[in-house]
This record gives sequence, C-alpha cells and structure tokens, in this order.
Amino acid sequence: MIAKVDEETCTGCAVCAETCPEVFELVDDLAKVIADPVPEDAEETCREAAEDCPVEAISLTG
Repeated sequence: MIAKVDEETCTGCAVCAETCPEVFELVDDLAKVIADPVPEDAEETCREAAEDCPVEAISLTG
C-alpha cells in the first residue's frame, strides 16, 4: 500500500500522525508520509487515518 498526502489540501490537524505515527508525521505544519510503502502491520491504522482526515487529504493505493 502506498499513502500520499495532498499538501494543498492538508490543514496540519495531526489526526493522521496521532492515528498512525508509523506512516505519518508533521513537518512544517503539514502531514508527510515517512513510510513508503506502508508497512503491512500499519495498513489498518493507515486506512483509519485516511478515513479520519477531516479534509480528505490522504489517498491510498494498492
């Protein structure tokens, strides 16, 4: 699975980094993907982070 953050949409709320710190972190008040591909054991929380993003800035493929 590949996670991507749309930096134009991201508001830096940190929900993703709190939900799935194995994949996301905040850098300069924007979410960044730090694991590419997403580790298999973090896929469930990564999906949860994408679903919980209030501005739908996270996309998942694969």
